[in-house]
Formats: sequence, C-alpha cells, structure tokens
Amino acid sequence: MRIVVKIGGEIIKSGLENIAADTARIAAENEVIYVHGGAKIVNEISEKLGKKPEFIVSPTGSRSRYTDKETMEIFEMVMAGKANKKLVEALIAKGLNPVGLTGIDGKLITAERKKVLKIKKENKIIKIDGGYTGKVDNVDPTLIELLLKNGYIPVIAPIALSHENEPLNIDADRAAANIAGAVKADILLFLTDVEGVLDKNGKIIGEISARNVDNLREQVGFGMEKKILATSEALQMGVKKIIIASGKIEAPITNALTGEKRTVIVNE
Repeated sequence: MRIVVKIGGEIIKSGLENIAADTARIAAENEVIYVHGGAKIVNEISEKLGKKPEFIVSPTGSRSRYTDKETMEIFEMVMAGKANKKLVEALIAKGLNPVGLTGIDGKLITAERKKVLKIKKENKIIKIDGGYTGKVDNVDPTLIELLLKNGYIPVIAPIALSHENEPLNIDADRAAANIAGAVKADILLFLTDVEGVLDKNGKIIGEISARNVDNLREQVGFGMEKKILATSEALQMGVKKIIIASGKIEAPITNALTGEKRTVIVNE
C-alpha cells in the first residue's frame, strides 16, 4: 500500500518520537511519503531575524502568509533546513532511510506564481502584488518513484519551482494532495492537532461522503478548511481514501489507519 502522510509544524516541534517510531512499523510493509508544513517554526525564526510575519485575508475570509522576497528566503531556509531535517533525523534514528527534498529538487513540483492577489483590507477588496506564492500546476513523480523503488522515504517540504525558476511558497495540504494524486496513492493521511473533522457539537464526524466534502468548507475553521479543500482536490485526482486524524497520540499512523477516532473520506 502507498501512503502519503502530511504533518504540520506543531507535530514536528513536539510529536516526532511517536511519528518516527510508528513509521518504522508502517514502512515495513508499505511505501510511505511524507509532506510537511512548519508555518509556526517559520514565524519563530522570522521574528528572531527581525522580519515580522505578515498575513493577509482573502475576499472569502481565508487567512494566509504574505510572502515577499525576504520572507521567501526565510521560508526556504526554515522549511528546507530546520523543519525538513528534524523529521529526517527522527526517521533515521529509527533505522529508516529518509531523503529530505523540496518541490524544487528534480523539478518535483512546479507552480504558477500568483501575479496579483485580491485581499480584504478595512472592509475593502484591494489588489496587491502576488509576491512569491504559487498554486501547484504539476507534480512530476519520477524522483519519488526512484526513491521508493530503492527503499527510501521521501520527505518533502512545500516549496515549488516557478516557471521563472524561482522558489515559491505553496500550501502544504494542497501540495500533499497533488503529490498523492501524482503517485496514485492508496491513502492520503492528514495528521493534525485534532482527532478529525468536528461537527457543530464538537463531535468527530467518522465518515464523510465524497460528494459532501465541499459542503463542509464553510462549516469548519481556517486550518481545517484548507484540508477539506485539499481533500476535494485529492479525490478529483483519484486518491482512493483520505483520513484526517490526530498526530499527537501514540502510534498516530496506525491509529489513523485502523482506529475509531478519525474522519474517513472514501472515493466513490
């Protein structure tokens, strides 16, 4: 079975021991690909370097990082360096063979640079320069397939290559969805700081019909909204199953695959 696992920066900071130990068990019988975030780690380093993170709000209310040239340099340094290598080191400590990558390596991920962004500011919709943010338009799985064939675990940071050969900040959840689609993954697993998608009463929604996924986007918070969008994209690209579960428990991958506290979306 081929599994794409996406983890966030909060898990990289405090949950890698459980992740790595469980990966050693899962990778014995399955092919595992990691995609990671690390926004909070980027914020911390950026603050230390005297560059205050800047966030913008889209007309629909989604909040995201504004990535100017200096911010992109910090983002690339932290994501490809500190965040990526912490996960790589944790996996090596468990006897695994991870290889840290970005989407730039081997032209793994190319993206269209957003020339203009529409944002909401003081109840007005204005246009600003797009900076160094991109939307994925292609994933070339050649390098991933080569690594998997030879027993390695790809660990991929969410940095893409623009058509102008520049680095771009891309959303990690949507990067994971595109990678899962490109490698024909059996499962896309989002490990988060919650146990799944919650209903209005705060209870976990155990199963979601693929045809109802898009209806959830307006009902969930910002962080989960991005995962629901990524889930929808992964389903369209043919991924068979998407699971959203907690990464902050013992044996998080095993529990996500077989436990009760999780949200499962199966492609119909």
